[in-house]
Amino acid sequence: MFELLEQLNDYKQFVIVFSCIVYAFEQYLNYRQHCRYLMRHRPDELADIVTEEDFKKSQAYNLDKSRFGFIESFYKQVETVLMLHYDALPKMWNFSGDLLYKISGYSTDYEILHSLVFLIIFAIFSTVTSTPFSYYSTFVVEQKHGFNKQTVKLFFVDIIKMQFVMAALMFPFISAFLWIIKATGEKFYFYVWVIAIIFQLFIITVYPTFIQPLFNKLTPLEEGELRTRINELAARIQFPLKKLYVIDGSKRSSHSNAYFYGFGKNKHIVLFDTLIDHSNNDEICAVLAHELGHWKMGHTLKLLIVNQIHLLSIFWLFSLFINNKQLYTDFGFDTMPTLIGFMLFQFIYSPVESVIGFLQHVYQRKNEYEADAYALKLGYASTLRSALIKLSVKNLGGFNVDPWYSAWNHSHPSLVERLNALGVEPTSDKPITVEDKKDL
Repeated sequence: MFELLEQLNDYKQFVIVFSCIVYAFEQYLNYRQHCRYLMRHRPDELADIVTEEDFKKSQAYNLDKSRFGFIESFYKQVETVLMLHYDALPKMWNFSGDLLYKISGYSTDYEILHSLVFLIIFAIFSTVTSTPFSYYSTFVVEQKHGFNKQTVKLFFVDIIKMQFVMAALMFPFISAFLWIIKATGEKFYFYVWVIAIIFQLFIITVYPTFIQPLFNKLTPLEEGELRTRINELAARIQFPLKKLYVIDGSKRSSHSNAYFYGFGKNKHIVLFDTLIDHSNNDEICAVLAHELGHWKMGHTLKLLIVNQIHLLSIFWLFSLFINNKQLYTDFGFDTMPTLIGFMLFQFIYSPVESVIGFLQHVYQRKNEYEADAYALKLGYASTLRSALIKLSVKNLGGFNVDPWYSAWNHSHPSLVERLNALGVEPTSDKPITVEDKKDL
């Protein structure tokens, strides 16, 4: 990659060329998957998994998402190329400096303040250009297929809330990030890495208590058989469960899920209300057995360590580029601001990041198989099978998945791949259907 960069002798040209190559490759994979969604009849291998009716619903939903995805990805690629070609970033940087001076009287010598103003302008631009696509996805595609539950007002309130939350979190971090790089010299990458780790741990700590309540309501799971069964499962594998919540996911969407969070011996489990609505207690416990399998086998900790090593390598590589004047001038900058340098470096690094992302998917898919096997070991064989199928049916997941597309884009194996790995024979030759408890 770096030899080609030297041959092109222009960082901007390198980024544009490689972004187009990656875009073309990903669109080829998207086309392969799109052809799968065009199939009208259920494949024989799905006969005991999903009904013909549910298969057609899934195909229609994913076909609509695929068509819209082609349009959205094309726009994003054109936007990226045009912004780079016409030096939109340096124009935005200069405008933010002028704005800073007009508002506060501070000159561009105050690089941290200048960088924060630039981030505000960049965030506004990104929000304005992405919101129409998000709106269409929510109120046309998701609404058409019965998933969207939020109002237009809630949609825009969420956007505004998210902007304020991001500003409150990122401004202090970016300020510290820039100050440390200036203050610690050539070895800044280590100190920035330490601050990044502290910041991540801080986010993990404050998110469930202060951030998530801004968007969703968590209520303790009521006493009853389900709560008892989950507590018994946690005790059986020595999972330090402290609190058990239900989240009002149905406030925005009818998609369902479950997850856990927390440090050390202070673990919390969160169930989506939509999961409870369409799954029985055995199936919910099977889903949790899979999730807790990640904890028992150390997947969460291992992935955290891998990600931190990856992050350190990014900061180290950035230290090799930060003082490269050509990097800035090739993109139209006449100064060398640190924040801009990091953004430009990410453009240069993106081809490598694409490959690393694929390798991370390979690793995470292995973890998913292991977590399924752990749930199987706990005795949730047929119930895990039915739970996975119900989740896919209820969420209209892709039943007919192209293996190349799945390997590149998904951190989880497809439903058929997971069921084949489980090796559990169906208890009936009829496919599984989903009924909401509230409809019974």
